[in-house]
Amino acid sequence: MATAETAGTRAPAWRGGFGRLWSAAVLSSLGDALRTAALPLLAVSLTDDPLLIASVTACGHLPWIVFGLLGGAAADRVDQRRAMWAVDLLRGLLVAAFAVAVALGHASIGLLIALAFILTTLQTLFDNAATALLPSLVPPGALGSANARLMTGQRLAGGLLGGPAVPLLLTAGAAAPYAVDAATYLLAAALIASLGRPAAERAPGPPGSTLRREIAEGLRTLVRDRVLRALCTATALCNIGIGALLATLVILVTGWLGAGETGYAAALTAYTVGSLAGGAASGRLVARLGRARSVLLAGSVQTAALLAMGGVRHLGALLVSLAVFGFMGMVWNVNTTTLLQERSPAGMLGRVSSAHRTLGVAGTPLGALLGGALAAAWGAGTPALLAAGFFALATAALIPVRRPDVPVGAPDDGATTAHVHR
Repeated sequence: MATAETAGTRAPAWRGGFGRLWSAAVLSSLGDALRTAALPLLAVSLTDDPLLIASVTACGHLPWIVFGLLGGAAADRVDQRRAMWAVDLLRGLLVAAFAVAVALGHASIGLLIALAFILTTLQTLFDNAATALLPSLVPPGALGSANARLMTGQRLAGGLLGGPAVPLLLTAGAAAPYAVDAATYLLAAALIASLGRPAAERAPGPPGSTLRREIAEGLRTLVRDRVLRALCTATALCNIGIGALLATLVILVTGWLGAGETGYAAALTAYTVGSLAGGAASGRLVARLGRARSVLLAGSVQTAALLAMGGVRHLGALLVSLAVFGFMGMVWNVNTTTLLQERSPAGMLGRVSSAHRTLGVAGTPLGALLGGALAAAWGAGTPALLAAGFFALATAALIPVRRPDVPVGAPDDGATTAHVHR
């Protein structure tokens, strides 16, 4: 094993394991986008009860809060490659069965809720295993670039290709988006299984070790490391703001700005285009500023973009603000994930990443409720201003780690030295 270097920006080799992992991730994102766009349309055709329709989306987030920590602990116990292809195989079979049910006219709201809950529950293991597997597929100096390419590819497939393809697929039948989604899962499973890498070496756990103790160890590691603690706090605050923004963006665009469905589609496109540009530029920012300062810059600029969204009543200003917000959001995501991978101790990345994700996701439903309440009381522009406040707090939480990246070989506050598998 080799100690992770924080500032490396080398590009990963496409041939070999990373290329197949990238292809699998992009395929899965395309399928997820198809299903995510098609499910609400199917739900509306089955019921006109807003609470039941919202429950489908809610059950797509709930498992992260309930099972996120458990998924991370499991990812550290098993061969991540095998866990990932097994999960994708199971998800492919489940979605294929669902497609058959839709084709035969047996779909129901209860079935949609159950599918959303089960798929996200499986995703808690898959995503944590993927985060833990990546450092074994690329050299430490290429980790940041690998994360940028993964996230950019996923955003391209999910944001620009998946959603627009749904209306075309629906012309072939209501089951078509789910059949394609199932196929992407099965292809992704085959790609990951073809990696053929042996299980990473893991030190045996202490006598009497349990999942509960291992989860607690991951939480302690996250809390003790100054950089990871600040990143987790900042991410949780940001997600409260993002929850408020996402829950009310359609109201802001179609109501406050009067831009209709076309304006809403343009807003989503502006965000996606900005995100893609951010993924391409992240490496250059890191080379100039360092990873921690790049995250600090991203939070500061996103705060300003949110103030413009909530304070300037003009569609053009919103589109520019969303593009900037997406650009810096990708810079944030790439570098927080890379810092997490670089600083987490060997054999604990699954648990540390799951703790980070779970604590971060927990704020999103709260933000959605706050955003809805503010929009109802004071207008559609106020949730964006609320989000700006939370992003400002998140940026302030990062100020203690603004100095150039802390050496991973000498972690702060008693955290264990971070290593990655090569």
